[in-house]
Amino acid sequence: MRFADRLTAAWYAPRLTPLTAALVPAAILFQVASGVRRSLYRRKVLRSEHLPVPVVVVGNITVGGSGKTPLVMTLASALAARGWRPGIVSRGYGGSASGVTAVRADDDPQDVGDEPLLLARTGYPVWIGRDRPAAARALLAAEGECNVIIADDGLQHYALGRDVEIAVLDGTRPFGNGWPLPAGPLREPKSRLAGVDASVVLSTTGASPIAGFVMRLEGSRFVHLNAPTHTAGPETFRTGNVHAIAGIGHPERFFAHLASLGIVATCHAFPDHHRYSMSDIAWREASAILMTEKDAVKCARFADGRFWMLPVRAAVDAALIDLVEERLRGRQAARNSRLSGHQGPIDL
Repeated sequence: MRFADRLTAAWYAPRLTPLTAALVPAAILFQVASGVRRSLYRRKVLRSEHLPVPVVVVGNITVGGSGKTPLVMTLASALAARGWRPGIVSRGYGGSASGVTAVRADDDPQDVGDEPLLLARTGYPVWIGRDRPAAARALLAAEGECNVIIADDGLQHYALGRDVEIAVLDGTRPFGNGWPLPAGPLREPKSRLAGVDASVVLSTTGASPIAGFVMRLEGSRFVHLNAPTHTAGPETFRTGNVHAIAGIGHPERFFAHLASLGIVATCHAFPDHHRYSMSDIAWREASAILMTEKDAVKCARFADGRFWMLPVRAAVDAALIDLVEERLRGRQAARNSRLSGHQGPIDL
């Protein structure tokens, strides 16, 4: 087992292991440093840049996948259906592009990252950059009609001012062992959730063990990588020598979803954002190779007739969209009031 896999497993153990216990001193230093940084932004010693349009940040307080990107897609679609014109910014993790750049639907995921490429394929404008405010400014300059920015995975990127914060949690393992990095998975303490506008809990059962809006990832129709118009139901893969791959934050979630569809597969977990080569998945005996959309964008260049992806969508309570829009309308009214020379009711 790779060290990264051992460490991740230890993070989600019920208590400290010898490995994570050895990292406690570093975790304490991390917690102090991150707390000081938050305080400097809160006291305005470090400045956040506020854009001329409202910003919704979707992120989490832990390392690893919790469904942020599917939620960003659903949120952008829901806001667009209500008359907003959203744009999306992301760091572009996993890509080699430097600086600020636009993401197109036909870009190479090795250049722009897998998640930004998925977001770009929704049709909404997507810009990436380590400097999130610069990426957002570039997006607004290029897309004059954009009137709301959604930041994918930017909860700790305090340089970007925000009007709405959404924290996404994995309901099956929300806080791990409760320790900050590197002894545990926490980027910020659990108390950080008290300051966000909404917590969204990814659940496989429809219920949530912690407070928040419940989100489910839904999908049961597979798409052929070489022929996107060719789809198949789960019954197609209930026989034969089926393999499944997942290079996401929590691969077991995808494998469990396949099992819930009645598919018995030989499962292979890869690191998050893994750059696949054909040698990674050269199983001659496989009758079908199933994967997530995130994996598919990196496997499409060498896919053969056995490769299928499973698109999923984030299903959330309409009350979450109502809450976000209420916050956006309020912030927008405050901005307009300030621009007209009147003090707005909300201090941004």
